[in-house]
Amino acid sequence: MKPWKRRLVRLAVAGAVLYAVLSAALFAIMLQPPDVIGSFFKRIPWPFFATLPMERLWLRAREGSLRVGDPAPGFDLATFDKRSRVSLASLRGKPAVLVFGSYT
Repeated sequence: MKPWKRRLVRLAVAGAVLYAVLSAALFAIMLQPPDVIGSFFKRIPWPFFATLPMERLWLRAREGSLRVGDPAPGFDLATFDKRSRVSLASLRGKPAVLVFGSYT
């Protein structure tokens, strides 16, 4: 094999290994709680977001274990005015709409 081809193969292998390592590190970060994820994401340069499989990793890391038809997990949250709290258990037997998602 010619020297330039050998260098090209080595460079391609090194690039693939670097891509895999960075993707695995990003996936490990995405498995953390939201405040930890945010502190890392605000420091990641935009080229990483453009080159790494962000959406695929995010959907896999944050998919959770709920499936269609599963009961909603219990929760206890402050109301918008912060004067009281509401829990899912207190709504049992009443119609309730739960929207799971991010509004950021």
